[in-house]
Amino acid sequence: MHHPRELLQLATDLALEAGALLAERQPQVRDFVGTKSSPTDMVTEVDTASERLIVERVLSARPDDGVVAEEGSRREGSSGVRWLIDPVDGTTNFLYGFPAYAVSIAAEAAGETLAGVVYNPATRELFAAAKGHGATLNGSRIRVSAETELAKALVATGFGYDPTVRARQGATLARLIGGIRDIRRAGSAALDLCNVACGRVDAYYEQGLNPWDHAAGALIAREAGGLTEFLEGPGFAKPCIVAGTPGVFAAFRELLIAAASA
Repeated sequence: MHHPRELLQLATDLALEAGALLAERQPQVRDFVGTKSSPTDMVTEVDTASERLIVERVLSARPDDGVVAEEGSRREGSSGVRWLIDPVDGTTNFLYGFPAYAVSIAAEAAGETLAGVVYNPATRELFAAAKGHGATLNGSRIRVSAETELAKALVATGFGYDPTVRARQGATLARLIGGIRDIRRAGSAALDLCNVACGRVDAYYEQGLNPWDHAAGALIAREAGGLTEFLEGPGFAKPCIVAGTPGVFAAFRELLIAAASA
């Protein structure tokens, strides 16, 4: 058996260690910047250093596990456990010193996320969850908001790197914003999901995420009492994750589908 709490402890230790690296290197980070899929999809020397640290520590502690990480680390394992690693979620924020970036680490088995940690070194906030054991922020239990009115829901979102994709996402946003309280766009999918978990926002949606972007944060949101779902179909060029408090989830889901499909 794979014990979620044991996996969570390792994920926590690694996230804190990688987060310390990020905090130390952030002041010099703009000197070492490259790009990936587009000029706005950036990667730094610190992204790769953080990923290397996490992967090496995972395989030292659990040499039979698999790994999939954002900056290219891939390893098939034999244990049945696979680690999903984002060494810096919110790289643009990291570059600018905007305090919304995080290390995100999740462990899954048989397609099910068992443990997840999201650590923001700028604020020293550690979000964590083990399946079936609830979610915490710096060790204290957290819950999603009690909001039940869609018109009062504060919603987070994110945008793709491709300019034409962003333009379509902006049009969807324009069609739905009149039905909610307001929008927040912080720049880190992992932290957006954690903000759902602790009630800082009532819902969140974003298209085109990779597994390492959402695995840890989505588990944390669910363990805090939230709902998550992936939407596909007309209006969604790529699968769109939706997360939210149960009181507004269904109504927001309908509004989003209508806005994306119009």
